[in-house]
Amino acid sequence: MPTYRDEAVVLRTHKLGEVDRILTLLTRHHGQIRAVAKGVRKTSSRFGGKLEPFMVVDLQLYEGRNLDTVSQAEQLANYGAEIAGDYPRFTIANAIAEAAERMTREISSEKNYLLVLGALRSLAVGEIRSDQILDSYLLRALSLSGWVPALDECSSCGSEPVTFSTHTGAVSCRQCTLPGSVQLGTAGLAHMKHLLAGSWEEVAMATEATRSNVSGVIAGYMQWQLERGLRSLSFVERS
Repeated sequence: MPTYRDEAVVLRTHKLGEVDRILTLLTRHHGQIRAVAKGVRKTSSRFGGKLEPFMVVDLQLYEGRNLDTVSQAEQLANYGAEIAGDYPRFTIANAIAEAAERMTREISSEKNYLLVLGALRSLAVGEIRSDQILDSYLLRALSLSGWVPALDECSSCGSEPVTFSTHTGAVSCRQCTLPGSVQLGTAGLAHMKHLLAGSWEEVAMATEATRSNVSGVIAGYMQWQLERGLRSLSFVERS
């Protein structure tokens, strides 16, 4: 059978039989794949703890009809160890992994892989508020999937916008309100721009009210585009 090698982040795992696991992986060059790790649940497994959620690995796999099979695995980064010990970060990592899985099932690029990698690395380091890492990731992931929010000027008249449409991702002024629009004001829209750009110093300056409003709008925008929400978001604790 043909074999190939790639870097991957483990998004999700579930049991298969007595000792195997099925892995959902986001790879750097082959998009999202599902693969079997045989014998991984045995204490004597050569894979050990390398194939747990939020770990980054260098894999060799061989292709199968429905599922590929992992034949070699070398750990590149273990973000799971830092994330799993902190419940807020753990729930947010799960939301990121669920969003990544949903948005890369059909089309994925190296940018999707690097975006997830960067989000998990930031969560593990813990220097940036985890809820803001999540909001930034969701906005950027939506943009990579073609749902780029247009935040600069009213989509109808070009004036200063104050509302965001969770249906279209467009912004509007008070006179040109679009369907599904939420009043965010200039501060809220500026915060969305900073999240999208990863301007963390500016992100940190936002008020709690602004963060809360923008988080709700981002979740609503994602739910509209994906046609249903992320189950993991219901477990996310926002400070």
